Amino acid sequence: MLKATAFACVHFTDQDGRPLQLHSVYSPGHPWQMVGGTRTHGERPFETAVRECHEETGLTVSGPPRLQATVYGLPGTQRPYSTIGMVFDGGRLTPEQIRGITLNPREHDKVRVLPTAGWEALMPARDFARLSAMEEARSTGVAAYFGTWDWGNE
Repeated sequence: MLKATAFACVHFTDQDGRPLQLHSVYSPGHPWQMVGGTRTHGERPFETAVRECHEETGLTVSGPPRLQATVYGLPGTQRPYSTIGMVFDGGRLTPEQIRGITLNPREHDKVRVLPTAGWEALMPARDFARLSAMEEARSTGVAAYFGTWDWGNE
């Protein structure tokens, strides 16, 4: 039987449409990340996104859920399971909401907002491709399927 791990994220931007990312303290290979994380037993994807968002930022996401993308990755050397995730549109945050973010220091040490192109030099190519897919999904209103989140030899 094939197995997979699951995650859920929330994609936020500021009022000018610039993506918000969190700087990881535990993942040098993926230094900038969306708000979110791994599903725990018994959770549905949107429940995971809401829980992870509150744990990582102090923000409370309300519904109804707006699916922005489904992400899939094949297993790799260090990760023996496929990965499947859902990214929900968290909307646009005000400057006050962004300043009010309270990071969990065990997971993240910085929050940053940049124009999409500004993220390219700060993250691996596949992370930037996923972020770009999120931006396109939001601008077109059509949920993305990002099926190349493969783990390779990580």
